[in-house]
Amino acid sequence: TYSNSYPRRVTAQPNEFASMRPEAATAFYYRSSVSLFSGSAPCSSSTPPQLTTPWAAGAFISSKQSSPYSLSSHSRPRLFAMDLRGERWTAPSLCLVLVLLQASISACAGAPKTYIVHMAASEKPSSFDFHHEWYASTVKSVSSAQIEAEEEEDAYARIVYNYETAIHGFAARLDEDEAERMAEAAGVLAVLPETVLQLHTTRSPDFLGIGPEVSNRIWASGLADHDVVVGVLDTGIWPESPSFSDKGLGPVPSKWKGLCQTGRGFTTADCNRKIIGARIFYSGYEASSGPINETTELKSPRDQDGHGTHTAATAAGSPVPDAGLFGYARGVARGMAPRARVAAYKVCWTGGCFSSDILAAVDRAVSDGVDVLSISLGGGASPYYRDSLSIASFGAMQMGVFIACSAGNAGPDPISLTNLSPWITTVGASTMDRDFPATVTFGNGANITGVSLYKGRKNLSPRQQYPVVYMGGNSSIPNPRSMCLEGTLEPNAVAGKIVICDRGISPRVQKGQVVKEAGGIGMILANTAANGEELVADSHLLPAVAVGESEGVAAKKYTRTAPKPTGTLSFAGTKLGIRPSPVVAAFSSRGPNYLTLEILKPDLIAPGVNILAAWSGDASPSSLASDRRRVGFNILSGTSMSCPHVAGVAALLKASHPDWSPAQIKSALMTTAYVHDNTYHVLKDAATGDASTPFEHGAGHIHPVRALNPGLVYDIGQNEYLEFLCTQNLTRTQLKGFTKNSNMTCKGSFSSPGDLNYPAISAVFSDQPATPLMVRRTVTNVGPPSSTYHVKVTKFKGADVVVEPSTLHFSSANQKLAYKVTLRTKAAQKTPEYGALSWSDGVHVVRSPLVLTWLPPM
Repeated sequence: TYSNSYPRRVTAQPNEFASMRPEAATAFYYRSSVSLFSGSAPCSSSTPPQLTTPWAAGAFISSKQSSPYSLSSHSRPRLFAMDLRGERWTAPSLCLVLVLLQASISACAGAPKTYIVHMAASEKPSSFDFHHEWYASTVKSVSSAQIEAEEEEDAYARIVYNYETAIHGFAARLDEDEAERMAEAAGVLAVLPETVLQLHTTRSPDFLGIGPEVSNRIWASGLADHDVVVGVLDTGIWPESPSFSDKGLGPVPSKWKGLCQTGRGFTTADCNRKIIGARIFYSGYEASSGPINETTELKSPRDQDGHGTHTAATAAGSPVPDAGLFGYARGVARGMAPRARVAAYKVCWTGGCFSSDILAAVDRAVSDGVDVLSISLGGGASPYYRDSLSIASFGAMQMGVFIACSAGNAGPDPISLTNLSPWITTVGASTMDRDFPATVTFGNGANITGVSLYKGRKNLSPRQQYPVVYMGGNSSIPNPRSMCLEGTLEPNAVAGKIVICDRGISPRVQKGQVVKEAGGIGMILANTAANGEELVADSHLLPAVAVGESEGVAAKKYTRTAPKPTGTLSFAGTKLGIRPSPVVAAFSSRGPNYLTLEILKPDLIAPGVNILAAWSGDASPSSLASDRRRVGFNILSGTSMSCPHVAGVAALLKASHPDWSPAQIKSALMTTAYVHDNTYHVLKDAATGDASTPFEHGAGHIHPVRALNPGLVYDIGQNEYLEFLCTQNLTRTQLKGFTKNSNMTCKGSFSSPGDLNYPAISAVFSDQPATPLMVRRTVTNVGPPSSTYHVKVTKFKGADVVVEPSTLHFSSANQKLAYKVTLRTKAAQKTPEYGALSWSDGVHVVRSPLVLTWLPPM
């Protein structure tokens, strides 16, 4: 199993596991095991239940923060002993894992489920006029119950979607026996079970250096014929938000083939010259979970959650003056590409985001004519040929569409990334130079600092002291009472007091609601080791301050040692110029890329902490049902927020360079990214306070202005990507899922995955003693026609690095020149080494991260 949302039958082929490198096999086992304990869905539903208290607090040593969309949507227990970066994970026995797996298989063996079937379109028999006829016939041929001729429409009824553009195939309801027979049917490339993905849930344009004067210059009238459309796959859109005003925009681009789908609460009038498309995709969801409850959920593009509105506005929102949240972060809110058009594809519903719906949305978006796709969704990491989103995004790339995806919110655990395909731009999250400081002042005169977005009528007086209590006792291990879980706080113990609550299991704001309902008057939200010193601000329902792990330890020590501990809370509003910034967010998922170590992931980082953007009028700022507040803008954190930053900047680049390929845009973003903060030191990791590495920040933090004029780019076409796939030991059938025809054969032009013309270089020494490695790259001149570039390479302890030639002379625009990098081991290192390879002409610096990894001997 690969999904971290719910368990399903193990479908990995035996030789797939056997062929993995040791570290990849370990990660494979880790991810396979995690899903078993993330909640098991009944056969009729794919919606995972919440963890119960005995599991959450008893069976597991620790668990991830569970928060609405912005951090992890579900807790991620650690299951077995494994030591990475000093962390140990302890687990129940493997026998228990196997028993639970077998139980889940037996319980659901006969129930129909949705499967995504990838087809070789070129193999359609001539007896069929249309592909959908062939698909229905194939379903009929594998049906467990004989379908009579007069009931042939039953085969059509079992088909949930037909896919025509980004991928070829269909989604259908099948039982397991039918799915096995389907895998053997003529023309079938792959049969993949439905998976559930989760959402990875102002100042950023100025922080990124693309204020109004820059974006207006990019969107000059001379570029009017290059209207760029950003497609957003999410929870829909709130069209009344001023962030989607079409003031100043011209007619809808003539190339656009999309439409405005109507439904309850959404009419054609809700689309305009800004929102030029809106569609909904729910057939996969309903096939797995039953009909949507239309009394509580709108079956229309209208966003009742807020997440989709927030991401769409972050990518391409129109400027809105005097925006803010309860007085915090007040200023002009605008997206990265304020004059780009928006197309909203609603794929997420109350029970999650189903892969068949997501694929249908990608397929339709490409057909509609989007230029950029922003997908802030993710599940577990699967091999490329088993990842339907990977296959669909490959098809979108072939059509010239740039795809940005969130890296995931499973940090600081290593090997926690999602969306690993090299044709996808995988985006991690970082902080900005803006914060929302708040202070806890104790009765002994000590102050600890944190953050908060609290703005309510009930404030604590800074001149008065209030009792402080921590319900966790003397233990350093969080428990249900210390985490302020629902039903664990007794009013006689907390009424009239400020309560210290440990992060974990339940949403952060919900902890404050539990304190409030028990009679508490304030909350100190303390990070645990899993969160470190990273601070995420929330719009709490009572006076509350979030503090880092060390400050939390100090606060709890004070309550244990003081005879009568007291304190008060104060709030300082918005502060700019925070140093250091940016910092890699602790929750941002980390590498290495266990599918292919030679492809460095994440690709880069972008602002994803405390991001202000438009919000749904149907949702509270905390996303809690008990919260009756409504706001026009909200502040969220997550790689869900960093992803649309990159998608919006990609739209800017597409407007400025309409002839650039998705790979050229990605290269420009990566090779101009920076790796130093505003104190001129290397970027730091919020989880540890130490310097971050390319496994955390990728190529670095985006620099949009430099990306507009990168000098050189690394281009990659579909043939190069296919040669890369040929190095991944795919069978001919698996490869055809990407080629969509039977004529493609591997040319063997790549000796290793590292030969892909990627903007980052990850060299892997797999032999001991290590043999020399050779990496080849080709750069395209997109700067001045006549230019000369000189190379500069980091000196490494473990290897000598030689680049030939060391100088590149260009004489024309779009000229391509190649170079090779030879790496010879001097002394194999136990841990990876990090550096860079840069080309410079005195104006441009084209920087590629360079990572050297020595695998231990087998």
